[in-house]
Amino acid sequence: MLDQLENLGAAARTELNQLTNGSTLDAWNSKYIGRKGEITQMLRRVSELPKEERPAFGKRANELRQELEAEFAEKEAVIKAAELEQAMAAGALDVSLPGRPVARGRLHPSTQTLRRIYAIWAEMGFQVYRSRDVETDEMNFQLLNFPPHHPAREMQDTFYTTNPDVLLRTHTSPGQVRVMRQYHPEPIRVILPGMCYRHEQITARSEIQFHQVEGLAVGKGIRFSDLKGTLINFTNRLYGQGRPVRFRASHFPFTEPSAEMDVQCFLCDGKGCRICKYTGWLEILGCGMVHPTVLRNGGYDPSIYSGFAFGMGPERITMLRHGIEDIRYFWGNDLRFLEQF
Repeated sequence: MLDQLENLGAAARTELNQLTNGSTLDAWNSKYIGRKGEITQMLRRVSELPKEERPAFGKRANELRQELEAEFAEKEAVIKAAELEQAMAAGALDVSLPGRPVARGRLHPSTQTLRRIYAIWAEMGFQVYRSRDVETDEMNFQLLNFPPHHPAREMQDTFYTTNPDVLLRTHTSPGQVRVMRQYHPEPIRVILPGMCYRHEQITARSEIQFHQVEGLAVGKGIRFSDLKGTLINFTNRLYGQGRPVRFRASHFPFTEPSAEMDVQCFLCDGKGCRICKYTGWLEILGCGMVHPTVLRNGGYDPSIYSGFAFGMGPERITMLRHGIEDIRYFWGNDLRFLEQF
């Protein structure tokens, strides 16, 4: 049986030396040294030998198997190197061919509008002030002239936490009090951008979250004419020089007097279209003189200081500029929409 093992080893070596490709290597491995290979099968027949012959046969069978495995690994390396060289010669790369284009990311349309707004107000001397998203009822309502049970609270459906005095801010206006308390008694010119949250039904015109940019200026001798001139300057930079604007009386608890600002529709030039609801005007922001109570809550004496505030929605500005009719597109992550910008 030992002679039979040696003959099998010699046949395996002869066959291994004649192999030329990877597929025949796999077949040879399975035939001789695999789990069901002939060398393996002979090792399992060692029990058929007399006891005195078993050690020598088992030792030689294991040695032969290790030798064949080593020779197989060397042959495999040679064949794979030859196949690789042949493949490289047959399919050489043409480095002059253009590669696959890599799609470039884009800024979200809301981000584009926000950055444009930041740049304009920075040119006009306004700093960016960040305030918190999670606020207290006192900061979000009471210090802004919304006492408990005030009817104006019904205009802002609020997300409350398990603590009824802690909520997600419904507007960026709480930042007015925070910035006044931080910089008092210095003059203030800031914008306060951020995300706002309201517990509303999601429709084409309303979302539970949206961006807002608040503006605040506080100092001595500030008048409503300063507010109008500042906002007209802003709209000229954002929509183009000479774009007609108008102010309409309105009401906000934290400003007195209050107004809303419209700009002539830039899609129809005031002739009337579906976007401006055939009025020729587009509402872009609310504004007013800071209420004396809010000034006092911020640490400023309203008999000495005055100020104005305004607030605008970047999503609304973007919708009006591009004729977008559904605010849900901003949060839908649909690339067909986002890639247009």
